[in-house]
Amino acid sequence: MPGRVFLIDPPEAIAAAFGQEVTPIADEKPRYNIAPGQNVVTLTEAGLTRMRWGMIPVGRVNARGRPVMETIVNARSETVFDKSAFAGVGRAVLPVNGWYEWTGEKRRKTAWRITPKAGGLLCFAAITDVWKAPGGQKLHQIATVTCEPSGDVRGVHHRMAVILEPAQVSIWLRAPEDELKELMRPWPDGRLAIEAATDVNWDAP
Repeated sequence: MPGRVFLIDPPEAIAAAFGQEVTPIADEKPRYNIAPGQNVVTLTEAGLTRMRWGMIPVGRVNARGRPVMETIVNARSETVFDKSAFAGVGRAVLPVNGWYEWTGEKRRKTAWRITPKAGGLLCFAAITDVWKAPGGQKLHQIATVTCEPSGDVRGVHHRMAVILEPAQVSIWLRAPEDELKELMRPWPDGRLAIEAATDVNWDAP
């Protein structure tokens, strides 16, 4: 499942891919190392915007009525619309050019870059929420939705993001929840490329 992503396409190309105005993200720079807790370009029904990657679940409870304490970066597709912790969430899309996974023992891990073989953007399904901070400030936030891995990804991780086809983006954003199950499945095998990410400066954004 994505723990780091990257987005390097120019804002104009991102906006054109979704038929949106570029203005809200016009100053977006190429980013090769985007981590949870940072703001990310996000598509909602209202258009392109930015949200914090990672949902602070203040006020949310689990099935036992206990507060959810950990920040939610990824949500499992199998239960995302059933768990009380996700009641009332919205939906969004996280556009990326790819993501990273790691394998190996601690301190000797290998980083892998995963990209579409055809190039261009990947559209990650995501859920959204608004955290109301002390003082009334509102923080819009997202978490990506994950599923079982495709054959391409299985060798480096046991989960992957739900990747939407371009024609499925509007369905994910607008359709009733009971119509989304068919979207939440691994991307077809053979469409992702995986290579060692030896050229990434992990200390830089």
